[in-house]
Amino acid sequence: MPRNAGLRRGLFLNLNPALNLNSPPNDGGTKRKLKIASKSVNPAGFRAVFVGFLCFVVQDSPAADFTVLKPAAFAHHVEKFNAMEAENVTNAIPNAASWRWLQQEIPFFACPDEEVEEIYYFRWWSFRKHLQPTPKGFVITEFLTPVSHAGEFNTISCAAGFHLAEGRWLRDDRYLNDYTRFWLRGNNGKPQPHFHKFSSWFAAAAYERYLVNGDKKFLVNLLPDLVADYRAWEKERQLPNGLFWQYDVADGMEESISGSRTNKNIRPTINSYMFANARAIADIARLANQPKLAGEFTAKAAALQRLSQARLWDAEAQFFKTLVPSVTPDSYVPSTARELIGFIPWQFSLPEPGHGYEAAWDQLTDPRGFSAPFGLTTAERRHPRFRSHGIGTCEWDGAVWPFATSQTLYALANHLRASPADSLPPGGGAGQGEGAARISSRAYLSSFLTYTRSQRANGKPFIGEYLDETTGDWINRNSRSAYYNHSTYADLLITGVIGLRPRADDTVELHPLLPPDTWNWFCLDGVKYHGRTLTILWDKDGTRYGRGAGLRVLANGKRIAESAQLGRITGRLP
Repeated sequence: MPRNAGLRRGLFLNLNPALNLNSPPNDGGTKRKLKIASKSVNPAGFRAVFVGFLCFVVQDSPAADFTVLKPAAFAHHVEKFNAMEAENVTNAIPNAASWRWLQQEIPFFACPDEEVEEIYYFRWWSFRKHLQPTPKGFVITEFLTPVSHAGEFNTISCAAGFHLAEGRWLRDDRYLNDYTRFWLRGNNGKPQPHFHKFSSWFAAAAYERYLVNGDKKFLVNLLPDLVADYRAWEKERQLPNGLFWQYDVADGMEESISGSRTNKNIRPTINSYMFANARAIADIARLANQPKLAGEFTAKAAALQRLSQARLWDAEAQFFKTLVPSVTPDSYVPSTARELIGFIPWQFSLPEPGHGYEAAWDQLTDPRGFSAPFGLTTAERRHPRFRSHGIGTCEWDGAVWPFATSQTLYALANHLRASPADSLPPGGGAGQGEGAARISSRAYLSSFLTYTRSQRANGKPFIGEYLDETTGDWINRNSRSAYYNHSTYADLLITGVIGLRPRADDTVELHPLLPPDTWNWFCLDGVKYHGRTLTILWDKDGTRYGRGAGLRVLANGKRIAESAQLGRITGRLP
């Protein structure tokens, strides 16, 4: 068990052992039983079989290890969230227990931008609402209230990759362990029947999670499941030309300009996902000492990279586009629209630097392209069919979706760091690679801050499905959309703004995308990483935290890296 684990087991289910797929709870602590609140809303199938109690494992210490920050200084955020409105749905952790749970589970964060800090805690507070105990272990929901297109326990696979990304920073591994097994083995040892209802980068997300927690045994055990899942996708969606097709609605992106519910369009989404999944399976196979399998999937990833660059890149538009059927069978032409999904290849570092693909990023900050007052539009604003599909039916023809914004911010972070020197110059540019003059880390921060400011309704923190790009009004802002768990925020802040780059070895790499003249200080504390606890500290003049000026990384309280400047640094774990 990792060191400095704090409260390791959190919540568990007192169910029939024959139904319980969880590992046993931690022996430490005092147990007390609490009935599920009567106002709990759960799918009918779950209500019929769940007859147990929630058991909280309570320890004397309410919080995990923090070196610099004092959790009590942030309690006001949760007090505000709890008082915002009545709690209409309760799953594993009710609002009343949320503050204690947050202290036990999340890294704490402080910065001079009050809204960034508030939304950071709001998104964790909101994420916690979606942790649902079931007879098959914990699952993570997308909607709090039941929806007709969900599967067992109201689960939807569309944002599962984001659930693994955000949740990998929780100290209790069991939430994501259960959730991962639920999708791959939760149907009597087989994948859930609704797992392929949506495209997914699930294998890639599972590997990225391993880069944080270092649990090689758990990941390698999943290898046969992930291989079988990839081969199933090949049978279901791969065309003779080697690329994958998908309906826009099965990408979770219905009513798009390029999309169709009936045509087998070749989309940047699924092809990027399958590239990432193949590469991740190859990495996992190497961990499992299966070189033949690793070679097979390395070749699959290379083929998809080559085909995606050759076929999906529209040289005239300087953008990755969806290919739509032409007049003859098995013939495809680029869509007329640039759409935000054209940046998804960079989410998984698919485009090779120095081949001219960087030109696509010109569109991100162009008001005629994707830049709007309240976020990044899902289609270019100059297109004649922009926002032409009506309103209120989950349109992806231009409105701002946090799902797409999250993907694009990951993509931009990878692009900015893709220079040969793998570093940003002090001025915050894109480094030494081609396209360095096109976009900078300032564009990243600007997009992140716009994303932050957009998460508000009626003056209160809010996250929903999608919003108007010019007014910031949330569309379909109802009980179904409230607390929509379909995007990330904490992971973007940790890996992007703060710049912690998870990796497989014992090197801690920090590569902030925060321009050096933006914040004079910040602190991310209590980060579970490779069985240690990290503290990342920036104090420009040394007066905020009294630990000296500059950037520092601590592991278990011991300094392992430092720099006088805000830039890329590395250190070795003790």
